[in-house]
Amino acid sequence: MKAHLSRRYLFSASHRLHSEAMTKEENQTTYGKCNNPFGHGHNYTVEITVSGQVDQKTGMVCNLTDLDTFIEKEILARYGHENLNMLPEFAREVHTTENLCIRIYEIVQRGFHFAHLERVRLEETMMNSFEVTG
Repeated sequence: MKAHLSRRYLFSASHRLHSEAMTKEENQTTYGKCNNPFGHGHNYTVEITVSGQVDQKTGMVCNLTDLDTFIEKEILARYGHENLNMLPEFAREVHTTENLCIRIYEIVQRGFHFAHLERVRLEETMMNSFEVTG
């Protein structure tokens, strides 16, 4: 039997949505207030869902300490209190929350091996959330 574990983490980051492939007017029309030259910030909630067999000895899908340590080191330390415009992974793409969610998924999928990654859900505001599944 497969069980799922979801864990939520919080971080704050800022960005300006802007594409070098578009004119100033196109950027303004596409991104509106999110194209503000001074940027803007979000308090993100990222939810990681992993799955696996429940270990008979521990009774867990995976040790929460392992997941927390990985997310703290690889996600929260990387993106927390950062201007996303300045990060190398967004040098060639617009750092929308969709793209940020994809990057987080890729990092967890590549590096966390204690359980199977099912999904990453990233909440930007109360009204906007994005989800990536494998």
